[in-house]
Amino acid sequence: MDKTLTDIISSGLASLSEIFSGDKSTKSFLGVDIGSSAIKVVQLKKKNGKAVLETYGAISLGPYGNTDIGQVTNLQTDDIVKALLDVIKESNVTVKNGVMAIPSSSSLIFMISLPDKITEDKLASVIPIEARKYIPVPISEVTLDWFVLPKDAESSENDIVNKTSISKLPESKTEVLVVAIHNDILTRYQEILKKTEIHSESFEMEIFSNIRSSFVHDLAPVLIMDFGASKTKLSLIEEGIVHVFHVVNRGGSDITKNIAASIGTSFSEAEKLKREVGLDLNINPEVADIVRLSTEYIFADANSVVFAYQKKYNKNISKVILTGGGSLTRGLMEKAVSNFHTEVVYSNPFSKTEAPAFLEPILNVSGPEFSVAVGLALRQLS
Repeated sequence: MDKTLTDIISSGLASLSEIFSGDKSTKSFLGVDIGSSAIKVVQLKKKNGKAVLETYGAISLGPYGNTDIGQVTNLQTDDIVKALLDVIKESNVTVKNGVMAIPSSSSLIFMISLPDKITEDKLASVIPIEARKYIPVPISEVTLDWFVLPKDAESSENDIVNKTSISKLPESKTEVLVVAIHNDILTRYQEILKKTEIHSESFEMEIFSNIRSSFVHDLAPVLIMDFGASKTKLSLIEEGIVHVFHVVNRGGSDITKNIAASIGTSFSEAEKLKREVGLDLNINPEVADIVRLSTEYIFADANSVVFAYQKKYNKNISKVILTGGGSLTRGLMEKAVSNFHTEVVYSNPFSKTEAPAFLEPILNVSGPEFSVAVGLALRQLS
């Protein structure tokens, strides 16, 4: 395969403090986030050491699959290509240099612990054997990449990637972050790049794009809750390192379907109710209760992930970052605050870019939906 996972992990684990260092290029770059219900694109340019927002846009995939806007789709590659070309045209994107995100839901991210006695030159043979325990398909059908988490914690804030809590683990163990992506997924994304004539040196896991666009200098443990249409992705990050990644098989589209089925309305009307009513009992108690039951399932999974992390590392999370389109559901922020009893914020990726002042209110609201696309574009400016 001409595209591999080279840089997928290494780029995501790079020091977040180096995102705007130097002035590598004055070219414009494109970030492409292909979700299960929509495609988002963001075009950035570096000017005087700052990332300048040139254009951005989104398009729903529902109509391309003859379904409602907001519904989860499973489109053929040619339909994805058509939708991507349409949003590129409608958003007035002017460049063909870009990076595309591989959805976290289409891959596996996990930790394995290895004895210290295993030397670096043996990892290539040992890791695939250990990875078989986590991968439900033959190892020959996936591409693996990994990153050995360093043991020695440094105190410099400028070297986030070298600061980990691994030194607190038993001395006899080394932890390795492993990413596995099905070869069919990589082949499909290569075909999309080819048919849209987008030039890209590599792909990137969406979780690393989220980190790049959402984090400032967060060193204490942070939970990212990415509310997608089909799934909710939970990532526990400490000092720039992904320590835990977990997928909840419940997303915004499931909530909408539950509303539609319970009150006997269309998907499109239920989607509108989800946004406008959400968890607010004062507006519509019936709808709010349906949304509450769906979100409680997601938060129960999140609590289990957080508890396991706290038990293993004896550390509490310091912040929760909400991202993804589903995070904009009315009342979800308040629900998260009451559930986690800690600081909860929306991802604000556009705060890392310069844009006309009149766009600021719009960008603040739409930010969570564009976290991945902004992060992809920022990567190319570093």
